Amino acid sequence: MAYVALMAGQQARPLKGSFNQVPVLHSNQPEEVEGEGILINTAPGYAYAAETGQPLRNAEYTFNGEFGVHMHHKYFPPNRRQLSASGRRPELTLGLILINPGGRAVHIRFENGAVRNSFEAPYLQQYKMGVRPLGPRPWNTGPGDATAIQMLRGRLDSKLSQEITIPARSRIVLFHTQLPALGIANALLKGRSDGPFQMAVVAAKNPQSDWELLSVLDQGRLAPGRVYLNRIADINGRRVFSRVGGVAIGDAYQATLSHDLAQQGPLHVPLTSTHRHNFGTREVQVNPLVSRMIDSSLDNVGTYGVRFDVDLNLKGAGPYELVLSHPSTTGSSRPFTAFRGSFQVRTEEGLQEMHVGLRSGQSVALTTLNLRAGVANPVRVSLVYPADATPGHLLSVVPASQVAMVQDRERQLELARNAASSTAAPLPSTLPALPDPDEGAAGGLPSLPPLVLQPGAPTLQPELSPYRSLPLAPPPPPAPARTTQPRSTAPTPGMASESLVDRYRQALEAQQQMMRGLMGR
Repeated sequence: MAYVALMAGQQARPLKGSFNQVPVLHSNQPEEVEGEGILINTAPGYAYAAETGQPLRNAEYTFNGEFGVHMHHKYFPPNRRQLSASGRRPELTLGLILINPGGRAVHIRFENGAVRNSFEAPYLQQYKMGVRPLGPRPWNTGPGDATAIQMLRGRLDSKLSQEITIPARSRIVLFHTQLPALGIANALLKGRSDGPFQMAVVAAKNPQSDWELLSVLDQGRLAPGRVYLNRIADINGRRVFSRVGGVAIGDAYQATLSHDLAQQGPLHVPLTSTHRHNFGTREVQVNPLVSRMIDSSLDNVGTYGVRFDVDLNLKGAGPYELVLSHPSTTGSSRPFTAFRGSFQVRTEEGLQEMHVGLRSGQSVALTTLNLRAGVANPVRVSLVYPADATPGHLLSVVPASQVAMVQDRERQLELARNAASSTAAPLPSTLPALPDPDEGAAGGLPSLPPLVLQPGAPTLQPELSPYRSLPLAPPPPPAPARTTQPRSTAPTPGMASESLVDRYRQALEAQQQMMRGLMGR
């Protein structure tokens, strides 16, 4: 169901890792908030849907001990089409409320965490795609990546308290942040309590005090924007995935694997795999929900905010490339941004940190691994899965020489594409579309790292939700070699453009066959 050109003719191995047992509050449903109200509440009781007026049971759960928090929301006001590009946009305020229902005070200490919005961590065009080293303050890659980096580095924002106390039978606002219209706010947090407590997330318009945030909770009305309320049967039947609004078990995933590259060949393992994208391993790295809102997805499919630590013990000699891929699938149209986040790679040579921007159907080389012969070479790959990503990735270790050969073929194909696009008539829509819609007015191809594979095989169909699961057919077999008929030396009108299109098609087919043959060795 999922096609990665780098893995053509080869097989992936399961990681056989596991999640820990830390409960995490996920506030991501609705992702696109339209106004004031409750987003999620784990205290017992009900809240009323703005869309239908019906009471919906809270995602009831009482935390005690280690816990985590993940919040990710956008503000899409009903009048968003009338917003001025130059004027100040309206805002909501998101607040995290801690509730102590018991008769004694509860003390909480926070280990690490961060809160960012689109004002503090904007998307800057030059940082979006490719592989780049991380700096000390990499806040220009969006709120989701900015908070994940702090968690990855084990840091706590200075504006967050290291320790707080919730008095008996009391509620406090732990933090609040601005959510600009058409913008994003994201929060990740990890802590430990010495007693039971509950949590809630609310959205308010221009609150002047914490009391106004608490009053939104007391009104018992859910924030508008719950677009999946009319699709409950589809969610329960796993025909569609909503966003996650509930409590998931697991804030970390760990796996250890040994592999002899000389004896077993290149290594491919799934990373953040799903039922749809597990690369033939049948391994699904999805942690369960123990409590959820009725319109939430059934599982924590996105694993947003979960830390992944993969320890590889590799035997081999010489340079190998560590590569991240996202699959292409049949029924494709244009590629989309499939990952925008950060990695740590630790080897005996030291620690490397990098930001990665990846499109569907692409493979990018994260770093070169210089393996010593005759010993096991330890490599740890770590990431905190960011909200700006679509799960189902492949992590590979392949020979550097193989990557260089594929890269050279890709460059030759790109020259053919450029020549055809500059002189020929518009190509048929069945040919691969190279420009990224995220690039906007800048157009053209972005600057990418040493390995960029954009296979001729179909790419993943964009979806309304990155969690939707559709039955798909396997990739088509290689096309037979084309026999080119002799052409007249006196072309008729339109023949020049047809010739370029044919040559473009032939280049694509030749590249596909060479790539499949190369990967099959």
